[in-house]
Amino acid sequence: MAQSSEPDHADRGPLSRGGIAAQPLFAVGAVLLGSFLANFDSRLTSVGLPDLRGAFSLGFDEGAWLSTAAIGSQIFIAPSVAWLATAFGLRRVLGIPSLVYALISLLIPLVRDYPALIALSIVHGMLLGTFVPATLMIVFRNLPIKWWLPAIAIYSIRVGFALDTGTSLVGFYVDHWGWQWLYWQGVVIAPLMGLMVYLGTPREPINREVVRDADWGGMLLLGTGVSMVYAGLDQGNRLDWLESGTVMALLIGGGVLCVGFVINEMLVRRPWAHVTVLFSRNIGLSLVVILLYTLTSLSNSSLVPNFLNVVAQLRPEQSGVLLVIYGALPMFVMVPVSIFLLRHFDPRFVVTLGFSAFAAANLLGTQLTHDWARGDFIAIVMLQSIGQAFTLLPLIIVALSNADPTRATAFAAYIQIMRLGGAEIGVALMGTWLRVREQVHSNYLGQHLETGSDNVVRILKQFADLFASHGAATAPARAVGSLSAIVQREANVLAYIDGFWLTFWLAIAALGFVALIARAPPGPFTPAPFGVARGLMRRFGLSRT
Repeated sequence: MAQSSEPDHADRGPLSRGGIAAQPLFAVGAVLLGSFLANFDSRLTSVGLPDLRGAFSLGFDEGAWLSTAAIGSQIFIAPSVAWLATAFGLRRVLGIPSLVYALISLLIPLVRDYPALIALSIVHGMLLGTFVPATLMIVFRNLPIKWWLPAIAIYSIRVGFALDTGTSLVGFYVDHWGWQWLYWQGVVIAPLMGLMVYLGTPREPINREVVRDADWGGMLLLGTGVSMVYAGLDQGNRLDWLESGTVMALLIGGGVLCVGFVINEMLVRRPWAHVTVLFSRNIGLSLVVILLYTLTSLSNSSLVPNFLNVVAQLRPEQSGVLLVIYGALPMFVMVPVSIFLLRHFDPRFVVTLGFSAFAAANLLGTQLTHDWARGDFIAIVMLQSIGQAFTLLPLIIVALSNADPTRATAFAAYIQIMRLGGAEIGVALMGTWLRVREQVHSNYLGQHLETGSDNVVRILKQFADLFASHGAATAPARAVGSLSAIVQREANVLAYIDGFWLTFWLAIAALGFVALIARAPPGPFTPAPFGVARGLMRRFGLSRT
């Protein structure tokens, strides 16, 4: 990694004060359990939200705020976790909180009071928000360098794997074990993760110097500001954006707090998240590309499963089979291939392969029609699986290869904002995009259904004849309703086509930014090319020799 000319040891994060883990397999197990639990939990509560609304007897608005509270609290805490781990040690950040998380996961399904449910969901989300960034810190603070790449691979594929398997898991829990297991899985997994942390990380004393000079104001400003912006965007689609005072207050208030954070970092003696970390060319470009990755992968997390739900009328467990077989399982092959390529090729080359796979998948998605069934998405889901395996892992490697270890906590804070905030904000914006495009296409299609035209009269008569046997008096109204449903279905299909076009161009934009990233300085992630790899790197000007 690049070295700074002005080291600030209080901000140093990659090295553990307790040393390398004596049992690295337990540390890797903690990374595996923590990262997957966080993404599975977030995925289960979003996909299973209709079931949760029914189980808790919540209205649509109450259910929407339940989801916002759970995810917004994750965004609030995630940027500061790296600093907390540096100051208090990984055992304190993950150990006791994992047990508290298990207890709250046990209690939430038993609660019926809405304010109590929201309060518990906020605490539940804050604890969950510590798992992913803290487990990433385990990799760099407690594992030998030779373990870094496989451990980061586990960290990076958790997103795609959870997206592809979470849908099926929701259906399985709801149909076989009960909706309560959307929460109760944490009762089993979280304590096991805490045990792995205890066995896989050394004991560390509290860094009192870092705590004494803590930039608590900066952490509160950034966490609160970003979570408020997320809440405003998440509720904007439901509350009609600028027409809602709540949405405007959240967006403007969050923006003001974020500006206040920047000012704070310029004025405090020891800033928590140095804004200057963003001024490095490769770091800034890497964060932009990570953000574009989260938006491009919406084709995997939102478009395919939502199309199968909205247009094909499939339950989560039905559409989930496709995502598990052709999305999740191929990752067990693709991730080792990605690790091999990263050991011998420049990571920018691997990132290019990943975004190219996403672009191809999204371009195929622009050809969909209302006749598409589950099997028609096989090629798209497989290409998305390749994109997941070949994109985020090398992006993290590119960013880490250019990171200054003396600014580790600042770098980790911005990574978490892009990782979690970017993904969740992207989901909210994609929901708005699909809603607006559906309305536009519905309006255009409706203009072609002029009252009294021969085609419309013929279709309405055909429908009315079909319904006549069930009651001649209601047949005309049912015929109009059926025609309206067809118009809405086609408007939805066109909206999803627009969604695939949007993610296609986001993938193309990402490829353009990747081309601007310069070669990283020598470090632990520098590839060792051989044979064909050496020839290709020389051909494209990526070799150092």
